[in-house]
Amino acid sequence: MPTIVHEFAWPDRVVIGTVGPPGSRTFYLQVRTGAQIVSIALEKQQSALLAEKIDEMLDQLMSHEGNPFSIPSTTPVELVDNEPLDQPVAEEFRTGGMSLGWDPSTVQVVLEAYPLVEVDPASDDVPDEDLLDAIMQEPAEMLLVRMPVGTARAFAKRTREVVGAGRPLCPLCGNPIDADGHTCTLPGSP
Repeated sequence: MPTIVHEFAWPDRVVIGTVGPPGSRTFYLQVRTGAQIVSIALEKQQSALLAEKIDEMLDQLMSHEGNPFSIPSTTPVELVDNEPLDQPVAEEFRTGGMSLGWDPSTVQVVLEAYPLVEVDPASDDVPDEDLLDAIMQEPAEMLLVRMPVGTARAFAKRTREVVGAGRPLCPLCGNPIDADGHTCTLPGSP
């Protein structure tokens, strides 16, 4: 069966947002063009790394002599998006792998996201042929987003803010502090 590609060439909106209270939030990458909306779940760490890599890519492109792609150094004010996710949030898939690229012909950051491949934890340490076949086969679906540079910069900024808005960290042990309390475990303590 061919892969279903949820493609957004010039999205109206592309954001990371969350559902749920800090400590049990689910992170979503949501893309919208007109009435077409796709939401995929991803981990907090995936979100943070995605924002970091987008900024690194844009900073590197901006450093080319004369900034030929007109990469903004900060988020353009008109592209700031602090609105919540579009409702209802319908998860298409949970993200496994992602790739990030650059298309100089359209001056866009290209993001691809693929579903998580489920692995049976009861299986042996050495993958069998069926598991390898499952990993190597074409994914059932994928998300393909092409973001203009200003949108990409705004996406990275919002993502860092959303990731940072979780539970506060304990100044002693660095672990998250839950709303119902915290037992501090200092490094090196029994």
